[in-house]
Amino acid sequence: MSRHTDRPGPDDRRVRVQGEPVDSYPALPPEAERGSERRITVVGEEVLGRPCREVTEFGSPELSALIDDMFLTMHIADGAGLAANQVGVDLRLFVYDCPDDHGIRHVGHLVNPVLELPDPGHRRLIDDVEGCLSVPGATMTVPRTDRAVARGFDKDGRPLVIEGTGYFARCLQHETDHLFGHTYLDRLAKRDRKDALRQMEGRREAVLAQRARKAALLSG
Repeated sequence: MSRHTDRPGPDDRRVRVQGEPVDSYPALPPEAERGSERRITVVGEEVLGRPCREVTEFGSPELSALIDDMFLTMHIADGAGLAANQVGVDLRLFVYDCPDDHGIRHVGHLVNPVLELPDPGHRRLIDDVEGCLSVPGATMTVPRTDRAVARGFDKDGRPLVIEGTGYFARCLQHETDHLFGHTYLDRLAKRDRKDALRQMEGRREAVLAQRARKAALLSG
């Protein structure tokens, strides 16, 4: 998911890593420091349109390397979240580095997530602007519930429960959608979807050029 640029920036004194509060955390996460950039898939590619496979092997060097690569790729693209199929890998996994509406920064990864949303009678939908790294340059208003809980595992198979409110809840919903083969475009009316695709066509090259500049700065 694209980072929301008009929200308060995350405060490093108020950070939760894998759901646990910490005193501080570097702007560039350690995972990104270790990672290599991967190409981000674009809407229309087959891997984005089918459900991802469950991760069955935990604790492997390959899984750790994938998470590191995803963190760096997300950082280069100024993203708040990134699912594995957005780098061409059809596994149920996403990473995130996302502020909530209170400026608390949430950083981590989640494997085989199961999303829990409030019951319809207690659910509050918020219309807010949403973007996607696989729909470069486009933003549209999408209704999402203001609270979400994602249950899953870390890369070593330890259970995790990640709770999100506001914009971070939106991020958890957005990334879990990806793992079922959906983008936020699938939640739009046909006319709005066409509008988003037109935005992408007009802005895509500029977005990709910006990513290339940031990648060059980090590698230099």
